[in-house]
Amino acid sequence: MKKITKTLLITATSLLTFQSCDSQKVVVNREVETTNDGKMLLGTQTKNQLLKTPYSDWYVKEHDEYAIDQKTVDELKKEKLNSYGITVVMGTWCEDSYREVPRLMKILESMNFPEQKLKIIAVNRKKEAPNGEEGVYNIQRVPTIIVQKYGKEIGRIIEYPTTGYLERDLLEILKKDNTTLKDLLK
Repeated sequence: MKKITKTLLITATSLLTFQSCDSQKVVVNREVETTNDGKMLLGTQTKNQLLKTPYSDWYVKEHDEYAIDQKTVDELKKEKLNSYGITVVMGTWCEDSYREVPRLMKILESMNFPEQKLKIIAVNRKKEAPNGEEGVYNIQRVPTIIVQKYGKEIGRIIEYPTTGYLERDLLEILKKDNTTLKDLLK
């Protein structure tokens, strides 16, 4: 009897867990309109959303005009940037995001960076996203570009690159990283 009760309890718990997981839907490419800022993206976004009006007005121009530092990009390839995760927290109302996000995307495209390793989170002027996606990152300014290895942050670029070039700042982050999976398990 105990065994049957235990089995039923485990089965019921499993069903409830699966049902609650199934009912959680992730909203992607949310767009809102405000009286002060007009259209604004909020929450998790895909790169293609930036190619739509009105975001394409600033995105395409900056993306196309940016000249990549190919030598540094080649070094990023050697340092295996494609094996890292990148999270970008941005505001579609923010001039720094207008400049840095298209540049970053052009750099990543030139390296064939895997899109599944790129997460874009758009926030409002209070640096908040609707589902709190930004919460774990302690965002003070945008854009914030976070580089992660094995899910652990190894560096970030806040607002603008300190060297003047995103490629160079990314390379500095990778060169400082000596994280191993073994380190994370300690």
